[in-house]
Amino acid sequence: MKNLFAAAAVAVLPLTACTTQAGASIAAGTSQAETEIAAITAMLDAQDAAWNRGDIDGFMDGYWKSPELRFASGGNVTRGWDETNARYHNTYGGPETMGTLVTDDYEILLLGTDAAVAHGRWKLEGREGTPWGLYTLILRKMGGEWKIISDTTTSAE
Repeated sequence: MKNLFAAAAVAVLPLTACTTQAGASIAAGTSQAETEIAAITAMLDAQDAAWNRGDIDGFMDGYWKSPELRFASGGNVTRGWDETNARYHNTYGGPETMGTLVTDDYEILLLGTDAAVAHGRWKLEGREGTPWGLYTLILRKMGGEWKIISDTTTSAE
């Protein structure tokens, strides 16, 4: 009987070690997840600040500067950073007509160490009718920075 308990203890010992290591890994991952979510939130806040300065090009810094960028809104898909930037300039003009961007209700889900999805709500105060809606962003971490690679923005109008 003693041999059975000894054998069971030896068999369980590696499982206990694995559980402890996994627990430490999860704790470290949680801290890393919080850091990444904070970095994504900071990028989104920087976009808001740029918009509210009337700086569309600064707002576009949050997007992947690639012809593969995807932006969907108003039933249309725009492909490419240059085309998306032009769309923003054509749609919103300059600082006097852009309104004040307010975003909230962030829901950020990390899909891995370099991929995330962000959901949120946007509102443009100071524009006729105070347009608002929802967005879903797909982000990738490239060169140490989070960038939007796909943006689907809807309007509640």
